[in-house]
Amino acid sequence: MMNAPNRGQPCSFQEVQPPAELGRPPVVAMESGHEVIGRVGAINGSGATIEIDAARLAELGTHPDPSVALSGQVGSQVKLQANRRWLLANVRELDAVGEKVIAKVDFLGEGDEDPTTGKLANFKRGVTGYPIPGARVFPVTRADLGQIYAADDRAHVEIGTVYPTKDVRASLLVDSFLGKHFALLGSTGTGKSTSTALIMHKICDMSPEGHIVMIDPHGEYSAAFKGHGELFNVDNLAMPYWLMNFEEHCEVFVTSQGADRQQDSDILAKCLLTARQKNRAAEGLNKLTVDSPIPYALSDLTSAISNEMGLLNKATDTAPYMRLKTKIDELKSDPRYQFMFNGMLIADTMTAFVSKIFRLPAKGKPISIVDVSGVPSDIVSVVVAVLSRLVFDYAIWSRNEVQRPILLVCEEAHRYVPADKTSSGQAVRKVLERIAKEGRKYGISLGLITQRPSDLAEGVLSQCGTLIAMRLNNDRDQQYVRNAMPEGARGFLDVIPALRNRECIICGEGVSIPIRVSFDDLERERRPASSDPAFSDLWRRTGDEDGIVGRVVKRWRAQGR
Repeated sequence: MMNAPNRGQPCSFQEVQPPAELGRPPVVAMESGHEVIGRVGAINGSGATIEIDAARLAELGTHPDPSVALSGQVGSQVKLQANRRWLLANVRELDAVGEKVIAKVDFLGEGDEDPTTGKLANFKRGVTGYPIPGARVFPVTRADLGQIYAADDRAHVEIGTVYPTKDVRASLLVDSFLGKHFALLGSTGTGKSTSTALIMHKICDMSPEGHIVMIDPHGEYSAAFKGHGELFNVDNLAMPYWLMNFEEHCEVFVTSQGADRQQDSDILAKCLLTARQKNRAAEGLNKLTVDSPIPYALSDLTSAISNEMGLLNKATDTAPYMRLKTKIDELKSDPRYQFMFNGMLIADTMTAFVSKIFRLPAKGKPISIVDVSGVPSDIVSVVVAVLSRLVFDYAIWSRNEVQRPILLVCEEAHRYVPADKTSSGQAVRKVLERIAKEGRKYGISLGLITQRPSDLAEGVLSQCGTLIAMRLNNDRDQQYVRNAMPEGARGFLDVIPALRNRECIICGEGVSIPIRVSFDDLERERRPASSDPAFSDLWRRTGDEDGIVGRVVKRWRAQGR
């Protein structure tokens, strides 16, 4: 075992005279301003083992600087001496061996020694030089953290404070954060929705002419962005059915399974192409396909199905045609589907629809909140698929124009990109997986918000360059996130089950190094409608129960708000 560090001596290097042949003047070694707390033992490419004096560690706990007081504890940072540079490392694991504490640390980055003070300066992620066994270990000070997390000239938004400080600000680097996708993960009740709203508000305030589309499955974000964005639901969305491609048409119109499904799909493909060809907008198009977003009338589609059925010689072969016609008639007559399957939506409104949903121009309201809580459950995935695919297709076909990057945010993402490949809604799964893999090339950013990361399709989370992990209570979810995070964040991951509400671990491209953050408070008028009900208060109130039930039943029957 190595000799214990001398706690009675202040930490400073002796003046070092380099060999004469190097031709360099003498240099003054680093001066930390604090005493040594340990020594480096074993070293590997991503981390090291350090030996800390247990008594010295206990002394640090009373230091007035919270950063110094927590140095050496799990999840905290320490500084390692490497030649004339400082290495910053995160403490992942502690183990007691006699009077010593053995700590396993992961390297986060390195910085220069300030020539006048000896303190950390010019911090950068990554390691270019490693310490040697026996190198000294120091606590990280608040000044160090201020330098490490200081915002540079890159575009950024401040979202909270760095743990354990109260005044060192935590920032997201906007271009890296959005340019390489992100995911926000957290169990129910941890403040996930409020934290999402905070980040979106910060980005919108910085970029009032941005282009953000948020899929809101519970209708909770409309309250947060009222006056700051455009709000869409089944009452005003008016999304034309003819914007669907063939695969999406099949998810809505084809109800059969097995061999019958393939037969029905073949019939639908032929008749759908016939219906699209009848529109004048199709005139002059040499490559019209069943996927082309050309308006057509549902009556033309049913007429084409009837014509095909009339060509048959055997009555027993009419079943697939009748299945398609019955489903189409059902959608036309059901008032719940009028936001999409309405006879008034036959006009060519694609330009206007794309402009309003993608905020082109934004006019100071850069975010569209698409509330799908009122959409019938059997076509929610299709609606999300159409919106997501429009984002991707627009990005592809606008490559010769001035680029307008678009951010697509999916709340409850595990519903649309499930790990189960046999579940329904394959169209939305395919398009979101494609955006995750290829969207960055076309200026599309994807934000995934979920409480069950283990239910996400394999590989999607790994495509997210920035991970924001709030408290996760489920072991499978914790392991899933652990596998997706980079090596240097392993020490942070161990504290995920112990995070408080509105605290998170952020790692990846959007931050300089992995970081534990306490989110800022959000103004009440900017918060989503996601607060838990106060049972103890609400169950004391009474009055107007008959009126409440009557109004609810009326809206229930009318299938409207």
